[in-house]
Amino acid sequence: MILPGIGGSGPEHWQSVWERERPEYQRIEMPDWNAPRLEVWVAAIDAAVKGQASAPVVVAHSLGCLALAHWASQGGRLHAALLVAVPDPAGSEFPEAAATFSPVPLVPFGFPSRVVASRNDSYGSFEHAERCAQAWHSELFDVGALGHINADSKLGAWPVGQALLRGLLD
Repeated sequence: MILPGIGGSGPEHWQSVWERERPEYQRIEMPDWNAPRLEVWVAAIDAAVKGQASAPVVVAHSLGCLALAHWASQGGRLHAALLVAVPDPAGSEFPEAAATFSPVPLVPFGFPSRVVASRNDSYGSFEHAERCAQAWHSELFDVGALGHINADSKLGAWPVGQALLRGLLD
């Protein structure tokens, strides 16, 4: 399952490319991608996961990572999760519209996970991603300087991300 961040990952975002290439990938839909409310996003994740025949794998980006962390802290369970570009609510670039996503729950997930972080992400420092990964008991993967690992990073189908997902599932 694909869980975008604020704005919903447009057509050039690697998440959208993955969905086009892999029809079995399903997007967790939100009522309004541009006006995020934590309780609404957590409820949407919960409904989407409960609608699956078995525990799914979730690939989250940006604000989707924080929503997933809140959902997991309330007992949510998955087969596994790949969390890419975890934003920092205390950072200067964090959108005011997403204030309800703070504070970030720093409790272990009950499922395997991997955090993927860039060294020059304006929405969250590598150190923030490292703290989250440690608290969540997630493996941390450093992709170097890829910005926010979004459409602006011009990753296309992002083969490295696909390999990271396969590695998590192996």
